[in-house]
Amino acid sequence: MTDPIRLSKRLIELVGCSRREAELFIEGGWVTVDGVVIDEPHFKVSTQKIELSPDAKADSPESVTIILHKPASASAESALQMITPGTLSAEHSYSKRPLKGHFMRLEAISSLQANASGLMVFSQDWKILRKLTDDRSKIEQEYVVEISGEMVAHGLNRLNHGLTYKGKELPAVKASWQNENRLRFAMKNPQPGIIALLCEAVGLKIVAIRRIRIGGVSMGKLPEGQWRYMTTKEKF
Repeated sequence: MTDPIRLSKRLIELVGCSRREAELFIEGGWVTVDGVVIDEPHFKVSTQKIELSPDAKADSPESVTIILHKPASASAESALQMITPGTLSAEHSYSKRPLKGHFMRLEAISSLQANASGLMVFSQDWKILRKLTDDRSKIEQEYVVEISGEMVAHGLNRLNHGLTYKGKELPAVKASWQNENRLRFAMKNPQPGIIALLCEAVGLKIVAIRRIRIGGVSMGKLPEGQWRYMTTKEKF
């Protein structure tokens, strides 16, 4: 019986690569053990069939950005814990194979206010992190707000042109009705509580807030509690 050894060591024996190359091949998802992708170099193998993809590249795994539909009840910390291979949206599972490294060193950016649901961004990519930090005042965000109450006369016009409420100047936003119970708000860098103030200023109360877009990246029909990879075609 063959004693188990590390997958990286077995790969070195099979293809004659260096230890670092073996680790990169494995972490990049290029190695299968009995037909199953294994991305852990220290995984123990014995007599299983080890194969290296013909397209394999000994490159560091690419940095990923993840789009999550955060439930209203979840904090940023608990939202991060929701991102696992099992919660990847089935509709988006074709785009990229989840690797262990994709779930490490993820940073939350463009956080949601308390009790809001919707699009949340987690990234390993310093370019994305910098973009959403440095340009947050320039990037438009869109929200769907479920409301109760009756809007004051000309309320929608007031929201779109800016107004003063309780001595405070509120910013002009792009506001429109989605249906009789929901408003859409598009604005740049909304401060915590500003949507509630805007609604209150025109006689409405908030029932629920859901963010659906940041810049050019939309949440689409992503189910609550599930996530997808941001594609290379998408731009904030």
